[in-house]
Formats: sequence, structure tokens, C-alpha cells
Amino acid sequence: MKIICIGRNYSQHAEELSNKKPESPIIFIKPDTAILQSRLPFYIPPFSNQIHHEVEVLVRINRIGKYIEEKFAHKYYQEIGLGIDFTARDLQQNLKEKGLPWEKAKAFDGSALIGNWFNKNNFSDLNQLDFELVKNSETVQEGNTSQMIWSIDTLINVVSRFFTLKIGDIIFTGTPAGVGPVVENDVLEGYLEGKKAFTLKIK
Repeated sequence: MKIICIGRNYSQHAEELSNKKPESPIIFIKPDTAILQSRLPFYIPPFSNQIHHEVEVLVRINRIGKYIEEKFAHKYYQEIGLGIDFTARDLQQNLKEKGLPWEKAKAFDGSALIGNWFNKNNFSDLNQLDFELVKNSETVQEGNTSQMIWSIDTLINVVSRFFTLKIGDIIFTGTPAGVGPVVENDVLEGYLEGKKAFTLKIK
């Protein structure tokens, strides 16, 4: 399986990092070793002094597909989730300034938290999903999928032009504004439409 991530899919997040709104989805990949093992804490890696949280709505693919038309994209997933794309912001900025790839800042071991999965039929409208990240009992990120520049089904259409989607692949659909650093002993909780998706301790 592979993890496909979308960058700058919320305008306000692009603005908070002084990035231009992209003309098409920014796509990058995390390997399966990036998945944070269930119930384990997140350990801040020694190569970064600025690990940021980025909460995101997730989609798990359940059929093999290539060149998927947007009108059929809804048939390729049944579950929606919430997760965190951990980013070594200092390392990422250095790489960007040199015109180098982001993998070391985005795809390191444990950089992908995947929370609980929910049947999409439990939600009335996938384009109107509220979600939030709570850090130490304070909401630090909140968004709604209506704020996405590209919707879930549009992303599946675009991604499948370049990569064959396989059963178990996960799409991280982008993060809203409010990203920020984590430090030792922080506790992160994620909520999707009021349903708790994860609790995570930072070590």
C-alpha cells in the first residue's frame, strides 16, 4: 500500500505558510514505514527542532483503479478517517530553498498518524465534514471539507491519472490553517464530525 498526500488544498493554510495557491493538486508520497504504529506515541526525531502537526481527512481506497472519472470516484472508497501528516518544518524549508524534494521532511518513519475509520454512509455529505485537532484540551486546527480547493472525488480523479490506486491505499487530502509545533508531553486528539478519531501522546 502507499500513502498519497495532497499539499496546499486549503487556501488559508497556503497563506499561513506564505505559499501561492497551486494551479493543480500538489502530490507527494509517504512510504508504508511512515505509518505510526497503533497505540504508540509519536517520538520527535533527532533531526528536527520544529515538528508541525497537520490534521487531515483521510480516504481509504477499496478498489483498483486507473484514470478514474470523477463521477465514478465515490465507488472507490467506503471509509473516511482522520490523521496527522507530521512535518519537519525546518528541514522542509531548507529543502524548498534549495529546490530539493520534501521526502526527508514529510515521509520519515512515524510521520503518518492514521486514526479510526468510519463508514462514509454515516455522514450525510462528505463535502461538508467538520473536523478539528485538539492539543492539550485546546482546539488548534479546525476545518470543513467544503473549504478544500479540490474535493475528495476530484483528488481521486487527478491522482489516478499518475498512480494506479490499489486496495488499501490511503489519501491524505490536505490540512486547514492552524498548523503548529508539537513538543514533548503534548496530547493530540482528533475529531471528525464530533467523533473521536485518535488520541496521541508526544514523546
